[in-house]
Amino acid sequence: METNFVIRQISIFLENRPGSLAEVTRYLADQHVNLRAMSIADSRDFGTIRIIASDQDACAEALREGGYQYNEVDVLAAEMPDRPGGMAEVAEIIAQENINIEYGYAMVEKKEDSAVIVLRVDDPYRASIVLRGKGIRLLSEREVKQL
Repeated sequence: METNFVIRQISIFLENRPGSLAEVTRYLADQHVNLRAMSIADSRDFGTIRIIASDQDACAEALREGGYQYNEVDVLAAEMPDRPGGMAEVAEIIAQENINIEYGYAMVEKKEDSAVIVLRVDDPYRASIVLRGKGIRLLSEREVKQL
């Protein structure tokens, strides 16, 4: 039985210029890395591409070999009802425990009547225990690989 519901997210740091996103995503595609979720944040000169790949180890290895600057952080992939209030319920559970949500974004995969959101919180291990205790299903890295 899976016990670790904290997954790794890869953040890639790119120059904020036309074509940089195309270059890194083409490079990853050529390395057979399939993206499951992605978020793009920018500043004046640089952007951060946050991704969950079908195989985080292969993604990190490809980025390292390609000379890309990146880091890895722990996030949660929470499955929630795909209806008005689904996200509010998850956010309220986390807030009740005084855990901060730093950012979130949707995962490409959609289940029957649910959606999956990636959440970066200030205490992912505690948040995973709290969410699971309230009946919120979290995906493991193994499950993300199988999507």
